[in-house]
Amino acid sequence: MAVFRSGLLVLTAPLTSLAPRLAPILSSAARLVNHTLYVHLQPGMSLGGSAQPQSSPVQATFEVIDFITHLYAGADVHRHLDVRILLTNIRTKSCLPPLPTSVQNLAHPPEVVLTDFQTLDGSQYNPAKQQLERYATSCYSCCPQLSSVLLYPDYGPAEPPAGSLGVHLPSTIRPTSPVARSAKQPVRGHRRGAVGGTFDRLHNAHKVLLSVACILAREQLVVGVADKELLKSKLLPELLQPYTERVEHLSEFLVDIKPSLTFDIIPLLDPYGPAGSDPSLEFLVVSEETYRGGMAVNRFRLENDLEELTLYQIQLLKDLNHKENEEDKVSSSSFRQQMLGNLLRPPYKRPELPPGFYVIGLTGISGSGKSSVAQRLKGLGAYIIDSDHLGHRAYAPGGPAYQPVVEAFGTDILHKDGIINRKVLGSRVFGNKKQLKILTDIMWPVIAKLAREEMDQAMAEGKRVCVIDAAMLLEAGWQNMVHEVWTVVIPETEAIRRIVERDGLSEAAAQSRLQSQMSGQQLVDQSHVVLSTMWEPHVTQRQVEKAWALLQKRISETPSGP
Repeated sequence: MAVFRSGLLVLTAPLTSLAPRLAPILSSAARLVNHTLYVHLQPGMSLGGSAQPQSSPVQATFEVIDFITHLYAGADVHRHLDVRILLTNIRTKSCLPPLPTSVQNLAHPPEVVLTDFQTLDGSQYNPAKQQLERYATSCYSCCPQLSSVLLYPDYGPAEPPAGSLGVHLPSTIRPTSPVARSAKQPVRGHRRGAVGGTFDRLHNAHKVLLSVACILAREQLVVGVADKELLKSKLLPELLQPYTERVEHLSEFLVDIKPSLTFDIIPLLDPYGPAGSDPSLEFLVVSEETYRGGMAVNRFRLENDLEELTLYQIQLLKDLNHKENEEDKVSSSSFRQQMLGNLLRPPYKRPELPPGFYVIGLTGISGSGKSSVAQRLKGLGAYIIDSDHLGHRAYAPGGPAYQPVVEAFGTDILHKDGIINRKVLGSRVFGNKKQLKILTDIMWPVIAKLAREEMDQAMAEGKRVCVIDAAMLLEAGWQNMVHEVWTVVIPETEAIRRIVERDGLSEAAAQSRLQSQMSGQQLVDQSHVVLSTMWEPHVTQRQVEKAWALLQKRISETPSGP
């Protein structure tokens, strides 16, 4: 059966009977669609009659919102799919005008329309498929050669398992009072509201938060996207998507699911954002984690003579497949952790190097644990070239850099025995860009030459992978000698703690050392693989083994050389 890039899933069964069947329906859809799956809810619609079915409003109740959450939670096992539940026909109690008659444009026009609708004999009944195609094209912009598939009976029996009709879906919106509310209770709409977040690698938990906000808002939704200072406390901030990229994905998703709303997407630079100061806002959607922040926003508004916002607290989506050190909720932090060890961009081509010989440049800020990663790679079979050791060789009396350095900086940098006093030399160049450039212009070409000699030695020993361990790899331009740059990252606060403990420096001196280097972000921006030593040693080992295994696979796929 053909596989399509984008599809539209039209769900027609009542939500109570649909919920227990949702997992097999999504699995069937995921076998046919491999990129974007739009979902349109039209419970009770029949494709079996002679009359052409029309889209009709679906009242937004707590049951509908809970079902949307259930669907996104179920879709999380199909992470290759970008699932988007369309909300155009879902209306709050205070907003039930006729649906728009124009066709809604979608960012990825569906190539196939699917449905859970069950024909009497379970066949691909042509009249039903024609009704489905006409219905889809009357609502949304679809590809000209639209295909259609009736998923039943592929997803299971006509009747759900006994006892499953009464399945109780968890509440998406945490109740504000202990009084039980009915699932059929309509949700109140508001003119304008707000929601905020980092929205890195837009995932299904984000989509629940945004969908609830879109359902509640009748006219405008203000979306704050965390930036700058608010990103510093994030896990692995170096791997966050750039602000513009996050906004681009967010905007496309929002306009797809509810184009009738006006969206005001703005950078969130402080904990309050527009929610703390905009008098026209009526509600704020928060998660369980950010509820206290929502309470703080309301205190701030009261202090500034503004009315409190109605807070809607959304329950977190659980990640049933989370690994050690990952959060048990669906989160961008876990996604960033899963990127560690993966190839982030294509390797450099190095035709000047012998076929079958692969060179990694390993770098990281001071205190990142780069050398410990080098030792782990050595244990897996890599040949390690330590640029610090090469530097010591170059500085040694009779070494290739000894005479040029003494001539440039004078004999007062020498110990009595004629050895260069690196501490004195360091104090001479530290904080003096002109003097530092004189030193690096001497040292970097010398170390690069010594590294090439070491690479020749590695080849002579029959090694296939060589790792150049160098803190200044990128500053020195040595990425031109390697196929891939691997960077080890840790939070700056942890790097300072390690430098203080390891080298006996003050915190201020450790901070100054880091400021004289490229930042972790600058390194990652030019890296092919990122690793981190911020967890227990066995976690680092697992990352390195994963990166090594993927590297071996890349090398084996290019047998004639990179």
